[in-house]
Amino acid sequence: MITLPWLEPNTLDFPPTTEALDEPNGLLAGGGDLSPERLMRAYRLGIFPWYEEGQPILWWTPDPRAVLFPDHLHVSRSLRKTLKRGEYRVTCDQAFEAVMRACAAPRDGASGTWITDDMLAAYTRLHRQGVAHSIEVWQEERLVGGLYGLALGRVFFGESMFTRADNASKVGFVHLVAQLKAWHFELIDCQVGSAHLFSLGAEEISREAFEKILLDYAYLPSISGPWHLNQPVL
Repeated sequence: MITLPWLEPNTLDFPPTTEALDEPNGLLAGGGDLSPERLMRAYRLGIFPWYEEGQPILWWTPDPRAVLFPDHLHVSRSLRKTLKRGEYRVTCDQAFEAVMRACAAPRDGASGTWITDDMLAAYTRLHRQGVAHSIEVWQEERLVGGLYGLALGRVFFGESMFTRADNASKVGFVHLVAQLKAWHFELIDCQVGSAHLFSLGAEEISREAFEKILLDYAYLPSISGPWHLNQPVL
């Protein structure tokens, strides 16, 4: 049986990340809340919430950590062709809640989601504060792809993405990376690696290396939203 440290409601402190479990990888603590202050402190420490409906809030800091350095973005030949065709229109911070709800929709026959109503409310609050951002990919007037995450200092913490058309989420991601690169962002946190992310140039680094980057870049002044995209991608 796993015994977890429990976060106190009257403090924003977290246990040292070195105390996170190896199995399941990165599980650090339970409890607390999803207040803007706690969430921003957590992300700057390399910690994020992930839990399912009916569970307590669980906090994670996996090792290794999947990240993408903007200069390492890989655009495949097929994705480049999609970008050149210009069949999608990409916006930023225009439909945050719609993007989150699309990311929350069950996938591949799964019945549940980790994006609970409480998560939706918490990240929407951060969006209204200019901290959380969404990328929307449109085909005519239909939302066919997108992603959302937080920006603290010069680090973007990606949370989730969705696609309803070929390469739509990848197109949105390429536009985001181009903008972040222009703003001299150091890193995009991808949390846990996947074939999809690795195909775009993501890689894994140690928790220790990730936390050092956060110390150097996540406490810098942030670029508050709403954001607007103005960088070419080709």
